[in-house]
Amino acid sequence: MQVGFIGLGFQGKPLACNIAAAGEPLTVYDVRPDPMAELAACGAMTAASPGEVAAASDLVIVCVVDDAQVMAVLEGPQGVLASARTGLVVAIHSTILPATMRRAADLAAAAGVELVDAPVSGSAKGAQDRTMSYMVGGAPDAVARCLPIFRLSGPTITLTGDVGSATIAKIAHQLVCCINMMAVSEGLRLGEAAGVSRDILLEVFAAGFAQSKAGDMWPELDLHPRATPIFYKDLKAAITLGRDVDVALPASALCQQLLSSVLPRIEEDDQNG
Repeated sequence: MQVGFIGLGFQGKPLACNIAAAGEPLTVYDVRPDPMAELAACGAMTAASPGEVAAASDLVIVCVVDDAQVMAVLEGPQGVLASARTGLVVAIHSTILPATMRRAADLAAAAGVELVDAPVSGSAKGAQDRTMSYMVGGAPDAVARCLPIFRLSGPTITLTGDVGSATIAKIAHQLVCCINMMAVSEGLRLGEAAGVSRDILLEVFAAGFAQSKAGDMWPELDLHPRATPIFYKDLKAAITLGRDVDVALPASALCQQLLSSVLPRIEEDDQNG
């Protein structure tokens, strides 16, 4: 199968590298030349536009940042849908609004393209270690065509239902992640300020009901300031979805407000600790 990959950023680049390393025919595109050169060195072909990727591919994976970027990749004369062959499958890894995912699916269907809703969790480290988790929604035949490629980067694949359902699951997942990180950060700050070391506090968290992946992996978490706008965007999506389905999310709203003040502090603590 000819695979295309669009979006070679912090997470997308190692995911694409796994596909190339497996020997799959791969065509890539990014707005920046450097990551494309790195993928070319791994054996991938490079393209000049998303449309060029689509013309060369049976499956196109999109891993860009937000709703606007996803739609820009799909639409327009140089977009994926303008050059897609009937039967092309497009899998979107980006965490976007469910309404945007469904709109993309409708546009794809009008072009004879199957869209698969496939957000991922694990960040760059998960991609590098091939431990990514996938949430996947879409038509069963289209999903089946994607799974061998997804498994190159991780064994955990949860089938969620129709297009849009995987994105809903990912948004709920991100809500829990962000609030959990906030809780770990505040617990550590309180305990350390009162005289208990961070290592002991993390040991206590791991042994009790406070145990979580965020606490267990705290020394390894990559919470660079570049993560702040991503988490902020995902919490905004959660709050928007909550408004749409009439569910109040006060902890998410507070976490979003405090996020920019907490993540730089986390990074500083890791550098000092």
